[in-house]
Amino acid sequence: MTVLYRLIRAEKANYPVMLLCRVLHVTRSSCYAWREGEAARQARQAADDALAHEITVLHIASRKTYGVPRIHAELRRLGRRVNRKRIARVMRERDIRGVTRRKRRSLTRPDAKAKPAPDLIGRDFHAEHPGTKLVGDITYLPTAEGWLYLACWSDLATREVVGYAMANHHRAELVVDALDMAHGRGGLARMRGPQ
Repeated sequence: MTVLYRLIRAEKANYPVMLLCRVLHVTRSSCYAWREGEAARQARQAADDALAHEITVLHIASRKTYGVPRIHAELRRLGRRVNRKRIARVMRERDIRGVTRRKRRSLTRPDAKAKPAPDLIGRDFHAEHPGTKLVGDITYLPTAEGWLYLACWSDLATREVVGYAMANHHRAELVVDALDMAHGRGGLARMRGPQ
């Protein structure tokens, strides 16, 4: 419709507005309403341009990582009260995008039929003496050559990493290698079986 209204505004010097509206199947009142709102639209566009400049400055300052939520938070921190949906619209119109994190991959696929492993520390993550309780975990890191898997063992008394291993797989031997490193450092208490 905006194109029709602009055409009527451009041709009103040559033809009567009533005739143009009839030929283009536009009501005259809507044509006049559009013309009256032109100043407001221009003011809104100028405000959007100023906001886009602020967003661009914040986006570049974040090394082009901030998306709508962080830009919104930064503007609020600076005292600018702007609707989050407006920020999203302005960023979308100007193709300003933040970095989105990849969805995390799960390293394990639980077997529904498998019996759960016993909880050897009884959900008690406190240890009085070093080398008595260890906990471990595996994580993965993206590299240029593919995924790198890291297994770590931590001492609950000191919160120190006592053993770790890295490999391009996450098989059981990765965890065993990390445990061998922890054992090789010494200072581990003898293991007792489940009670």
